[in-house]
Amino acid sequence: MLAGLIALDVDGTVLLEDETPSPGVVDAVAAAVEAGHEVTLATGRSWGGTHRVIELLGIRPEFVVCANGAVIMRRGGDEFGYSRWRVETFDPSTVLGLLQAELPDAHYMVELADGHRLFTDEAVGWNLDGGEQVAFERLAAEPVSRIVVVDPGSSDADFLAMTERIGLHSVSYAIGWTAWLDIAPHGVDKSSALEIVRAELAVEGSDVLVMGDGRNDLGMFAWARDAGGRAVAMAQGPQEVRDAASAVTLSVEVGGVAEVLRAL
Repeated sequence: MLAGLIALDVDGTVLLEDETPSPGVVDAVAAAVEAGHEVTLATGRSWGGTHRVIELLGIRPEFVVCANGAVIMRRGGDEFGYSRWRVETFDPSTVLGLLQAELPDAHYMVELADGHRLFTDEAVGWNLDGGEQVAFERLAAEPVSRIVVVDPGSSDADFLAMTERIGLHSVSYAIGWTAWLDIAPHGVDKSSALEIVRAELAVEGSDVLVMGDGRNDLGMFAWARDAGGRAVAMAQGPQEVRDAASAVTLSVEVGGVAEVLRAL
């Protein structure tokens, strides 16, 4: 019987900027698993950039949440030992048209239902292994599970103002540290996927712990707190993220996740 469900964000929570693990996190995760907890990841990354983190941590959770909730991977299958158990998609054409009118020089990427990625230009932080560079018009040719937009000439404040101005009402979106916009199907985020995972694993809401550092973690923070669980923010996260958490731990650089897990 599971002691609880622990869902960890990846970048800025489990991993440092150079892709190495936060101090103490590997051992702390192993101890949590040994104690009977289901430790998994809830990340904005595609599965292609997530399975390596699973391997780095030495865990094999039943479910893994990717693409900010649009993709739930389940153990068993030929994609590094997992399969695409649940994938949410939407028609990207309208959103892409609105975004291009505002950000004609931005870098665009979409992820298809099978995980294949199409992109217009490379951008720092994108995992494009196996991706295909295409003309912008090709991005809207079929349903996608996510749209990612990076504009090196803009700030996160610029992106916040832009999304309010054009009104992205038919989709869910999160804005990253820099001008990074991640768009998912309407009503889909980490929290919607984690609720499905929680129900499948038959874990009580009060036995949920989530940890993260970014605006794309706000949904799962609210979900965990509303269910009677815990939401822990990393110290280096934006103020609005720390305010939304039930507790704040140390920064990723000094082992914030390990600090919390060791106290379980």
